[in-house]
Amino acid sequence: MAMNILPFLSAGLLFGLSGGLAPGPLLALVAHETLRHGVRAGIAVALAPLLTDAPIILATLWLLKSLAEQNVALAILSLSGGSYLLWLGLDGLRFQGADLAPNSPAGSLRRGVMANFLNPNPWLFWLTVGAPTIVEAWQGAGGVAVGAFVATFYILLVGFKITLALVLGKGRRILRDKGYIILMRGLGLLLLVYALLFLSEGGWRLLAAFASPG
Repeated sequence: MAMNILPFLSAGLLFGLSGGLAPGPLLALVAHETLRHGVRAGIAVALAPLLTDAPIILATLWLLKSLAEQNVALAILSLSGGSYLLWLGLDGLRFQGADLAPNSPAGSLRRGVMANFLNPNPWLFWLTVGAPTIVEAWQGAGGVAVGAFVATFYILLVGFKITLALVLGKGRRILRDKGYIILMRGLGLLLLVYALLFLSEGGWRLLAAFASPG
């Protein structure tokens, strides 16, 4: 059982760490609220995914279930997920440090919820990568594997944004620190490996769909 869970635990670690550290609207908002209103405001923004992602996950799982017997559609989703991870990986390899522009002040948690829910990246991630991984985890090792993937993903996604809020309370220099840049490039390389796995799976699904009679 432990060996069955390990791939999904590793996936949760990588995706959560990458999502937690990658510059984007939510991280920009964490930085802004921390520097303008203090660490507590930054932490409130960092917690936003815990409030917004449940409907996103349910919607993408429902859509995936409706496509369960459509091999071409599943192949396209796998290829799309691989392409998305490929883009993230290449972006990570090119990372030179982040300069996050400030936003206009507003309620920290409300702004975090709106920024995350309206941001296309969580929707794209869960539709093409996250939801298929949950389905695979359920079919391969049951609810324990699903729990391991989701829990690990959010512990790191939210945890690292909270950590950044704590660090950014002393200034945002870390976002251009050499160690941060090296870490982001290393994560980019790992994302490229996962991209190849998704692209390979999508290619095989597509071949199987066209090779099957009818």
